[in-house]
Amino acid sequence: MKIFVEFLYKGIWDAIENSHFIPKLEKDGVFIEKPWSQWSDAENKRAKFDCIAKNIITFSLNSDDFFRVSQCGSAKEMWDILEVTHEGTNDVKKERKHTIIQEYEMFKMLKGESIADVQKRFTHIC
Repeated sequence: MKIFVEFLYKGIWDAIENSHFIPKLEKDGVFIEKPWSQWSDAENKRAKFDCIAKNIITFSLNSDDFFRVSQCGSAKEMWDILEVTHEGTNDVKKERKHTIIQEYEMFKMLKGESIADVQKRFTHIC
């Protein structure tokens, strides 16, 4: 997905990775959200990347995943939910990695097993 989105335009992937762009202006030393009517063409274009990213993500989902993210306000929110749903949290990823390493370290050919069967089991670990 990242490769496809970056192919279209790097700014779209930036919207997914770093959240949507909201132009701000400084007023009395405080940054506030800039009114939409005052956005420059460049700001409009950059803000549009989030809409494009949400469109790409939603069109690539099955109905279960679509309903899971359909109420999200940004492409980043969608991506984060999908990432946790399909890959798990960082703790889950670490545990999976530890399990795979343990299976690899204990891997050996079983008595009477053919080379093809060994290769098949080994490929399953990876």
